[in-house]
Amino acid sequence: MTHAHPVVRIVPILLLPVWLQACKESKASSAPPPPPSVAVITVAPERVALTSEWIATLDGYVNAQIRPQVSGYLLRRNYQEGAAVRKGQVLFEIDRRPFESALAQTKAHLAEAKAQLGKTERDLQRDRPLAEQRAIAQSQYDNDVQANLAAQGAVESATAAVDTAQLNVAFTNVTSLIDGVAAIATAQIGDLVGPATLLTTVSQVDPIKAYFPLSEQQYLQMAGRINGHAKASMSGGGALTLVLADGSVYPRTGTFLAADREIDNKTGTIRISATFPNPDRMLRPGQYGRVRADTSVRTAALLVPQRAVTELQGSFQLRVVGADNTVSTKTVKVGDRVGGRWIIEEGLQSGARVVVEGAPTRDGALVTATPFSPPAGTRCPCPAFSSAVPSSPSSSPSSPCSQGWCRCRRCQSRSSRKSFRPRSPCRRPTTVPTR
Repeated sequence: MTHAHPVVRIVPILLLPVWLQACKESKASSAPPPPPSVAVITVAPERVALTSEWIATLDGYVNAQIRPQVSGYLLRRNYQEGAAVRKGQVLFEIDRRPFESALAQTKAHLAEAKAQLGKTERDLQRDRPLAEQRAIAQSQYDNDVQANLAAQGAVESATAAVDTAQLNVAFTNVTSLIDGVAAIATAQIGDLVGPATLLTTVSQVDPIKAYFPLSEQQYLQMAGRINGHAKASMSGGGALTLVLADGSVYPRTGTFLAADREIDNKTGTIRISATFPNPDRMLRPGQYGRVRADTSVRTAALLVPQRAVTELQGSFQLRVVGADNTVSTKTVKVGDRVGGRWIIEEGLQSGARVVVEGAPTRDGALVTATPFSPPAGTRCPCPAFSSAVPSSPSSSPSSPCSQGWCRCRRCQSRSSRKSFRPRSPCRRPTTVPTR
């Protein structure tokens, strides 16, 4: 009978724990990783007002150039530069002594003409009965009549000369033609000025005009409202908003005034004018701003965050999570932009779940969809819209940020939809979420 060696029985017993641990590690390594998490929004139809914006230049409602009507030496300036003046207020005084002398001379000529007229009238009265009795030649009487008519003309001419001289004396006081704000004088005391000399300019600034160009396509869309019989605003009854150069919104709204008669063949735009109340004279001619107006209303628009849209070789794409939690890429047609969101014209259905944030995944990959919410306290990179993002999404056009990203057009780049590309003078903050 043969017996097994005791060492042979001990070796399998010692190796049993190692085999069990190896089996456990094999089972653990074969478990699939969890699906990646993505933040999505559910698209639903919304009623939004489409806002258009144009670069505007401010100008006075009336700009009156103040020029003297007579030539002479400037003696004094009677207004404060940059201050408000009234119609008829004397702004400048010209040396009036030469014109007073001319006035006295014309008055003397008038007196001489009147004296001559009196002589011809007496001659005519004396010779008329003699001519009727044929006591004098008829030619002498005819000469008396013509001399009287010439004397009457001389009196009228001298009277007109006196009136002209009086006007010239009055013109030595250069007055304002309108109520408004007077500019800094361009002529100095002691200058020899004349009708070709610009002394200053007075601008009526309440209300003040805003000029901005409208493209031919936009004009055709709004031609009915612009050319209507009633003076309606471009926004179909709403008011125009003026955004100033520092990004602040002017507190008073404006109205449409007029459209130019022609479209500029060089730029393809038509000039539009609007008026804004300016009682405190805060706005001045020459300022730049942006005129904003609600040009139309969409009642069932599908909007998605701009950060969810990717542009690739002229086409726009979205990532959509289906009912089976798989990702697919859809090519869409984008329309107008409302704040930080885009209107999707084609390629997207209501109720679709659009990926806003998350790691890139291939089509058909399984993901875990979570509702998207913008981080509170995020700041817009543009100093013009530096207020914090609200904790809940906002789609109001007046809100500085919507869905957690900047709506400032200077900060948004149409060539890249994945990350901010702030432009000068904007500065990139550390709290702006990346796309």
